[in-house]
Amino acid sequence: MTDAPPDPFDAEYDPRAGRDWRLVEEHAPGVSHGEPIGLRERLSLNRMGTFDWDLDRGSLDLDPGAMDVFDLRPDEYGGVPASLVGRVPPEECRRLDEALSQALLDGHSSYGAYFRVQCRDGAQRWTHAQGRILHTADGAPYRVIGIVREATSELADSALLRSLQQERQRQTVMVQQTTAALARALSVKDVTRVLTGSGGARRFGADGLVLGLVENDDFEVIATAGLEGEVPEDMMTSRLDDTLPLADAARGRRAVFLGTRGELIARYPRLRPYTEVLPAGSAAFLPLIAQDTVIGALGLFNAEPAVQSPEARNLALALAGVVAQSVQRATLFDQEREFATGLQATMLPRRLPPIEGGAVTVRYHPASVGRDIGGDWYDVIALPQGRTGLVVGDVQGHDTHAAAVMGQLRIALRAYASEGHSPETVLVRASRFLAELDTERFATCTYIQADMESGALHLARAGHLGPLISNSSRHIDWPEVRGGLPLGLATVFGRDHFPETQLFLEPGSTLLLCTDGLVEQPGQDITAGIEALSAAVRTGPTELEALADRLSDHLWADPGSEDDMALLLLHRLPVSGAVATPRLRLHVHQADPSGTAEVRSAVRRTLDQWRAGTVVHNIEVAASELIANALTHTESGALVSMELLPGTPRRIRLEVEDRSSRWPRRRSPGETATSGRGLMLVEALADEWGAEPRGAGKALWCEFAVPDGQEAARPG
Repeated sequence: MTDAPPDPFDAEYDPRAGRDWRLVEEHAPGVSHGEPIGLRERLSLNRMGTFDWDLDRGSLDLDPGAMDVFDLRPDEYGGVPASLVGRVPPEECRRLDEALSQALLDGHSSYGAYFRVQCRDGAQRWTHAQGRILHTADGAPYRVIGIVREATSELADSALLRSLQQERQRQTVMVQQTTAALARALSVKDVTRVLTGSGGARRFGADGLVLGLVENDDFEVIATAGLEGEVPEDMMTSRLDDTLPLADAARGRRAVFLGTRGELIARYPRLRPYTEVLPAGSAAFLPLIAQDTVIGALGLFNAEPAVQSPEARNLALALAGVVAQSVQRATLFDQEREFATGLQATMLPRRLPPIEGGAVTVRYHPASVGRDIGGDWYDVIALPQGRTGLVVGDVQGHDTHAAAVMGQLRIALRAYASEGHSPETVLVRASRFLAELDTERFATCTYIQADMESGALHLARAGHLGPLISNSSRHIDWPEVRGGLPLGLATVFGRDHFPETQLFLEPGSTLLLCTDGLVEQPGQDITAGIEALSAAVRTGPTELEALADRLSDHLWADPGSEDDMALLLLHRLPVSGAVATPRLRLHVHQADPSGTAEVRSAVRRTLDQWRAGTVVHNIEVAASELIANALTHTESGALVSMELLPGTPRRIRLEVEDRSSRWPRRRSPGETATSGRGLMLVEALADEWGAEPRGAGKALWCEFAVPDGQEAARPG
């Protein structure tokens, strides 16, 4: 029997003994079946060798196998670690030293490290060393016995494995990103935005893409991205045949993969005139099939020629399936939304009546997200005696039920208004009508009865936004308009009272009514929206239609808007040949205890806009006294007017008109009197004052000069 092979880890083993390495390398492949193979031969067949490192003496013995791994001849090696410098670069030596030093420091019994060897022909090979550290009885290391082996192929296999893993991870990420992006796409427009937006084509591992849909026997391209130029017009719509790749993929229900632009043109000669538009590389044309129905096709283009691997083809088909499901879902959404918005459109007035002395325009936008519709509405109603009724309202909810309630409520409110009832009566009856419907919905609403000849506006409000008024100088005001509870709720809670407010729309001024969809966005304070609306009106176009477009298409246009919007603009035409004078006109009812406070608030806001300076307080006090005088000594309400008169210095004129012909009398009350000082205060505060007859009544007036350095100005 042949003696057992020596153990390289035996402390008595001499690594220089044994058979010649070159003989093993040369003859090992020809060893007969029955011939035993020794340890050295086994190691040599696997490109391995052994080493014995005496740490005390500093010697490092390599067997022939290890010499071959280091690509050393016997005469090139001196038996010490320093002899390896010619084959192991300095940075790799440091790597080995650090691995051994750390093992010794930690008291480990073994260590291992990968490092590179510089061969005599200049090539580098990866090598791995694994050593067992021997210790004395006291624990001191004195010797390392180990194996060194070539690891290039091992690391190459590992790199390939990592590459495959990275590719699989990349494909998984592509599918996840595409699915996540398309999951948020509700409409076909949203789907095309995902595909053509930033990084859209790259989600499919492509440089460009084309998406088209099947419509009966036609194929229409609806989106492109990443192409050198525009798709020719005659290519946008085509017959569903085999002359174009996308139509062919959809018609045949099979994917087409091509490696180069040349292959593409050879298969579809009709594309030859449009070579410059097509990328030079590979292309894939994938049918979009959902529920066994072909709905379109997707084309993917790459700048570099390539033959798609089976994995790449499977990935493309999987992504096409995701796109197909998204397009089908989006198509159904668009159909439902078109039906819903069409339903609501039929419930809004188709035409607006003409307005003598004025102009009116309206806008409506459904919510830009979701398939449901809202209950926002507007209306313009021709009333008796040449007046006009203006309505803007919002029924609670965003669904077809809200739209149905809106339609019924709009018709009822129009009927009540057409009968000539006052704004308060119209809203009271509308609230009772809504409360009697078989619904739990409520509605907010603002109703205005406008007389364009005089500019008088009588309005009532039910939980809705009040009006904005922009005068001819582009001053913006949100008059304080008291209101009641929303329609329906007001009746349920027994509080169906809607106080009426009278305002005046001066020639050249514009009134705005809107629903909260124009000024309210999720997560934002409505005050910010109101300020933005005021700024948009102040700086917007003067022409009514252009202003409506600006507000509805730019201020409201939000891709994520969750609410619908109704907008109504009423403009009173300027009087021919007359110069517009900044003016405020308000009406105070006889039985309105809070009317005076509201007028003072409006006067203060207007004077701030006119920059009246120190006379603001005096005018407020005079207005209060004159209103109190009219309400106390007459049986009518009071009409309050304030004008900014031209001239130097500029003057502010305040008038309070009533329907009593009884002339005011200035009294001289005693020290203990509790009344009779109103006209005395007016006389003391104003520069001038007086009384004038006005038709069936009279007007008390007073004027105030704006001090130098505080001239009234029209804010821009």
